[in-house]
Amino acid sequence: MARDPYLELGVSRGASADEIRKAFRKLAKQYHPDTNPGDKKAEDKFKQVSAAFDILGDAEKKKKFDAGEIDADGRETMRGFGGGQGPFGGGFNRGGGFGRGGGGEGPEIDLNDLFGDILGRNRGAGTGGGFGGGGFSAKGADVRARLDIDLEESIKGGKKRVAFSDGRTIDVTIPAGAQEGQTLRLKGQGSPGRGGPGDALIELAVKPHPIYRKEGEHLVMDLPVSVPDAVLGGKVEAPTPDGPVNVTVPKGANSGAKLRLKGRGLADAKGHRGDLYARLVVTLPETIDEDLEKFAQAWREQKPYTPKRR
Repeated sequence: MARDPYLELGVSRGASADEIRKAFRKLAKQYHPDTNPGDKKAEDKFKQVSAAFDILGDAEKKKKFDAGEIDADGRETMRGFGGGQGPFGGGFNRGGGFGRGGGGEGPEIDLNDLFGDILGRNRGAGTGGGFGGGGFSAKGADVRARLDIDLEESIKGGKKRVAFSDGRTIDVTIPAGAQEGQTLRLKGQGSPGRGGPGDALIELAVKPHPIYRKEGEHLVMDLPVSVPDAVLGGKVEAPTPDGPVNVTVPKGANSGAKLRLKGRGLADAKGHRGDLYARLVVTLPETIDEDLEKFAQAWREQKPYTPKRR
């Protein structure tokens, strides 16, 4: 039987969903097979924390586990049938029925009839099975994984390979407009069960980008421009998630001014693109040559000015 999922993730029973998610992310990153190639202990630990998050990361399963309705492996527990007193105030009698007094007295109740009334007589619905005809046909447990994607992949979509807690790898299609924290559900890719396999749940995390950053709903970047382009205006090349484009720098542009690149920003869940804002940064060359220095000296002497304080 699996270890208590709270102990596995190192969180208290009163931990919030956010605390549970953060604990899982930290451990999953630490023990992920890609981070620890060939390390069997790390691989086993990764599987254990993933199985624990499969219970605690699902609100319904967590509720059932806390109530003792399922165990740490996600299997249903049959409480009340191990001894003389059951949940209906009686126990099994020796004739195979169910008695009111725990000693075989009182009217006998057929278990198939009893659970047929509770679970529904249609064994093909609900649990997928019944009592006395093969037992519960419980669906297999879900498996979870965390997948890091690039900003460009979150915008345009793509395919990536992900490793699951049971050691399997599979190619996953990332939809255009994928969001940070979004969970993809792959039907039937989870653990096997008598009622069919569970699902695979993949949580997406968008990696930080070296050029672009998110500010509110907008995508923003710094765009270096030369002093001549800032003074005289001109065309400069700007990177975008879709490839480089030429933008027009207005005459007399200052650092901090923003150019709007329409439709080159982030994508929403429906794939609609927002805008990219290029913040101009007037930049001097790394080496100041003699002519530039003389020009600056003459400019300062002839046309002194005080820059605005922002």
